[in-house]
Amino acid sequence: MKRALLLFLIFLVCPFVNAESVVPEATLGIAREAEIRAAYEKPKSEIVRVGLGDNSFNKYDYDNAGIFAEAEMNIFDGSELLVNVPAYKTVNVKLSSDMFVLTYDNGEVIDQVKGPVRFVCNDGRLGVKNLKRVGTQAFYRGEIEITKYNKRLGRFHIVNVIEVEDYLKGVVPNEMPVRFGLEALKAQSVAARNYVLSPRVKAYDAFDVVDSVASQVYFGAGSEKDLGTRAVEETEGIVALYNWDLILAQYSSTAGGYTESFANVFSDPKSKAFPSVSKPYLIAKPDMLSQKPLSVEEDAAAFYKSKPDSYDMKSPYFRWERTWTKDELQKVLQSNLAAQSATGFVHPEFRKGDKLDDIVKLDVKRRGESGKIIEMEIVTKSQAYKVYKELVVRRLLTNKGKALPSANVVFEHTLDEDGNLISVTAFGGGFGHGVGLSQYGAGFMATELKLPYEKILKHYYTGITLGTKPFVLSADKNIVSQNFYTKDKHAELVVDNKYQLSHFLVNINGKEKDIKLSKNFFNRVEKIDISRHLKHGKNTIVFYYPEDEDKNKGLRIYAELTAKDDGLF
Repeated sequence: MKRALLLFLIFLVCPFVNAESVVPEATLGIAREAEIRAAYEKPKSEIVRVGLGDNSFNKYDYDNAGIFAEAEMNIFDGSELLVNVPAYKTVNVKLSSDMFVLTYDNGEVIDQVKGPVRFVCNDGRLGVKNLKRVGTQAFYRGEIEITKYNKRLGRFHIVNVIEVEDYLKGVVPNEMPVRFGLEALKAQSVAARNYVLSPRVKAYDAFDVVDSVASQVYFGAGSEKDLGTRAVEETEGIVALYNWDLILAQYSSTAGGYTESFANVFSDPKSKAFPSVSKPYLIAKPDMLSQKPLSVEEDAAAFYKSKPDSYDMKSPYFRWERTWTKDELQKVLQSNLAAQSATGFVHPEFRKGDKLDDIVKLDVKRRGESGKIIEMEIVTKSQAYKVYKELVVRRLLTNKGKALPSANVVFEHTLDEDGNLISVTAFGGGFGHGVGLSQYGAGFMATELKLPYEKILKHYYTGITLGTKPFVLSADKNIVSQNFYTKDKHAELVVDNKYQLSHFLVNINGKEKDIKLSKNFFNRVEKIDISRHLKHGKNTIVFYYPEDEDKNKGLRIYAELTAKDDGLF
């Protein structure tokens, strides 16, 4: 009894016993001051390399370019400073005999170097001559790097090397209209941050992502909007997580009132297996939870031929119709079938030059929970072609030269008195693949329902948590700093103590702490509340691997936001 009372009193006085204890500064060592200062002065986020396309985004390699800046510009050959250039004075770049030739507009040669050539402006933005975004001269934060294209002699890439948080300021207002409101823009910021920080197979060796819809739309600093910038800043460092991993934060314009499961939309990128392996956080979900699944034809027809209550209801693509006469459909399929067959998702294969027999009907064989087409059959008088995947269906069934907005579609056939096809009408809903966050839905939830971004994200991504990017603290990576924003000062450190360390060290907003860990292999994940050390707004935490621990061990750590949830989603 006395032992229990003593423990209770200790808990009241020191609520962080076995979780955190404050150690005198001398114990941690004054020598750390320089390390702490350096950690706080590091870039506030990771660096991303963005390939810049031409004005039509058709190519990402060049044979010449002109670079200028709003203030004095420093030019480097790798790390060696070559020259300082006055504001708005253009430096032209060409490749000759595998050397970069740098000249001014008057033809004066500055230098010839191996490269890569780096352009840095510490007091302003950089511009690429004649490169336009949203109709005006393109400008960029960070650095511009010119690097050789190893697959084409004499050509090079233009790469914007920039911190992720600054990159996102040029993404968010171009992926989502700012009229959708701050909280929707915050949700978009987190989804876009997840996208750029997630590992991927790169199409080009020289950069991580491109600036078009092939990655995310990034139009640079000249396209930034105040509300979009605020959304990025007020979610700084925050990503969506599932089971310690960054989620694949898929998003599209309009889900149509019912999102679809990942497996029913995307094929495996290597094996091309379809449906692919499911992702537990990307599962089909209706806006109105009372709505039953739409995998049955009659239910899909009832849903997409009507306008039920939905978060997407303000989208111009919430509901739509497309009609083909029999001859128009015949021409469209004859024109598109060979190209879509080449994807491997049309059986039997339809080759260029093959003749398509008269169309009898479009027959949907399988639908996802949202009613999205998974498998469709094109029935002709002599043969039937099975078509798989929503994108293949959309690109196959073009109307007036444009792909279908989505594959959330039901078909209505008009026949003559002899049973011959006269026309086909498609009744559909949504725009895009319909997996994950619906941008119009997020806008409605933010502006009409006044929901915070956390709830918007948790509606579209099932079972996620929000926090900083997980990392491993080890003897090799013994100092790690993270910045993140919290509006309500609620967060905890999540620690996977697989190797049974006794403690680790942190500096939270300038205050040093020694975090004690319990050694329990069967319950090795600990959550340590750090709310009382946080600020409203931006917080910085520097993590240190303790010098007295085994150098072959390590800890997995991230900071998780823990604002109270009212359970709405």
